[in-house]
Amino acid sequence: MSGVFVVIVVAAGLGVRWSLRQMEPMLRRKVVETLSARFHSPVELDRFSLTMSQGVVVTGGGLRILYLAGPTKPDARPNAPPMLVVDSFEFGTGWRELFQPTTRVVSVKVRGLHVNIPPKEERGEAMPDDAKKKGQPVLGIAVDRIECTDAKVTIETSKPGKKPLEFAIGKLVLTDVGAKKPFNYEAMLVNPKPVGDVHSTGHFGPWQKDNPRDTQLDGSYEFTHADLSSIHGIGGILASTGKFAGTLGEIAVEGVTDTADFRLDVSDHALPLHTEFRAVVDGTTGDTRLDAVKARVGRSELTASGAVTRAIGSTGTTGHNIDLNVAMDKGRIEDMLVLGMKSNPTLMRGALALKVHFTLPPGPVSVSRKMRLAGTFAIHDAFLNDAKMQQQLDAMSERAKGKPHLANAEDAEVVGSSVSGKFSQADAVVDVSELNFTIPGAQALMNGQVQLVGSMFEFHGKVRTEATASQMTTGWKSLLLGPFDKLLKKNGAGVELPIRVTGTRSTYDLRLDFPHDTRPPPALGSASK
Repeated sequence: MSGVFVVIVVAAGLGVRWSLRQMEPMLRRKVVETLSARFHSPVELDRFSLTMSQGVVVTGGGLRILYLAGPTKPDARPNAPPMLVVDSFEFGTGWRELFQPTTRVVSVKVRGLHVNIPPKEERGEAMPDDAKKKGQPVLGIAVDRIECTDAKVTIETSKPGKKPLEFAIGKLVLTDVGAKKPFNYEAMLVNPKPVGDVHSTGHFGPWQKDNPRDTQLDGSYEFTHADLSSIHGIGGILASTGKFAGTLGEIAVEGVTDTADFRLDVSDHALPLHTEFRAVVDGTTGDTRLDAVKARVGRSELTASGAVTRAIGSTGTTGHNIDLNVAMDKGRIEDMLVLGMKSNPTLMRGALALKVHFTLPPGPVSVSRKMRLAGTFAIHDAFLNDAKMQQQLDAMSERAKGKPHLANAEDAEVVGSSVSGKFSQADAVVDVSELNFTIPGAQALMNGQVQLVGSMFEFHGKVRTEATASQMTTGWKSLLLGPFDKLLKKNGAGVELPIRVTGTRSTYDLRLDFPHDTRPPPALGSASK
């Protein structure tokens, strides 16, 4: 009996092997014909085999589909690479399913999926589907779920100066897959810059072969652990959530971001940053139009609009060019100084309003050096954070009002100042023009520069006071200056004198500024921490 049992087992095994050999070419033909009919394209398959393990297990690899979005024009790109390549795949099915006209597969696992879409100019017209056929081909394979790992999608461009747009996807799950309807997807990937994890779910398709830009999609996303230090010149860990809908060529996006420790490398001081935004993204190029951005950094609120477009920098580095118009009606000068200068505490505090045009080209240079700014600003109710500097400012105000007897008094009024002007920034240097600095009793009109690296500044201009020279002093000094009052009066001011203000993060020096006088000018005031 044992010998008979062995013979039966051997015969069954040989029968299975014979059946697999007979079924393998038939199923291989189904795979190739289904894909060829689906994409109207030649299909190549290097490896294909069947094994028995709780049903029929199919493995294969070296799958190449030449066309996905219309055939490549031979004259535009000779020897064009396939538009879709799969390194390996695996799926299971039952014996009974193999003999059905349409073999239904519950799940396919794909590793190493590479999709490459050339520019429309290099593609011919896509072949139309047979209007009499709907859904999957009658003879073929229907798939319910596709799980992809190590996927990469490249959308090429014919625009000069722009490189292809690439998406590296760690894991992609497609469900309810059909040729003529949208499918569900779940994607997990690592965003290249800033480096962070992206999880997205939604719907995609059906794929528009004639113009992939018209392919519909929608969904939501979570962007977490995004390390902003991967963008040279800034830092912080960003998190963002949002939703999107539209076509691949025009995706409307709404979302929020939060960065608890946003900072610039020029100061390395951190402030919380929160943004809410609406944008339109071209998924085939990565270009983004920012329709409305509301941001809060520290206690300052601002709005912005503009665009983020792919570009190549002066050093040949591929990246994004940021072009924004920013308006701040409810700002604080101390927030901007915290981000822009190393001094701690900041030089002053007060209400800030500004309008600025901001540009940031791509390249490996620090953000503080490559960003460009141009705009206007106004600071109100500003007070210096250094007590000695504020006391000297208070004393100057009392003298300028003609109350010198209060200049050194402990109960002298603490005065706020107002500052306004125009500014521009390049190479980490801020140029300020038409600077108008006002305190009770005095006004200074100046032009100058602030160097963000090193926190140094220098301004030249003139100071105007309400009081005359003799009214700003007491005793014999007042009598001595009396004859010069008429000489120093100018343009309706009691005194008008040229001045120079220089300083660093911890000191400032205020002096008379006579350009034709080679002698050191007398100091009007100075302070240091």
